[in-house]
Amino acid sequence: FEDAVKSDIASIRPGDQLRVRGTRSADGGTIAADGIVTGTFRNYSGLLTAVDATAGTVTLKDLATKKVVTVAVTPNSDVRRLPPQAAQMIAARMRGGANAPGGAQGQRPGPPAASPAAGEQGAAAGARRAGMDLSQMLSRLPTETIAGLKPGEAVMIVATSPSEQSTKSSAVTLLMGVEPILTAAPTGQGMTLTPWSMGGDAAA
Repeated sequence: FEDAVKSDIASIRPGDQLRVRGTRSADGGTIAADGIVTGTFRNYSGLLTAVDATAGTVTLKDLATKKVVTVAVTPNSDVRRLPPQAAQMIAARMRGGANAPGGAQGQRPGPPAASPAAGEQGAAAGARRAGMDLSQMLSRLPTETIAGLKPGEAVMIVATSPSEQSTKSSAVTLLMGVEPILTAAPTGQGMTLTPWSMGGDAAA
């Protein structure tokens, strides 16, 4: 938000992410916007291959694209660590598993998926639930610095898109302690972090 500048609706492009503050209609279909913040962001996840605390950068091989990317960690970057128990809980929700809170432990299991498509829909629903869990707890997690990072650590990052002036992305949020989550989604698909602060009162 510190880097946001005044813009107009013509500058918004398909694929951009945005956050709206305003009043939602009674049917929930529209919002009368008081303010909009928009931008193009990248989501990366994988194991760190290098950490340069002096330069303020981390390098990882992104699970989704299989490309090696270098991301700058700045004083404005929100660096957090997910406790192991929370990571296991979110991973279980991603799998729609019996070990998720409120799951099937001690209960009769539900009917099996009727088709691969039904299984995919169930996985997508599990990822959405897990994403909501993570979004709700993100602002309450302990903060870290780049000094707490080390090669081999699993991370999820939401970063600015590289600009014409720089080939590097800058981390908006960097989350550590996510190895169980990446194990549940080994291709890097299904769940991403949000670039927006969790503490706001945005309508959408």
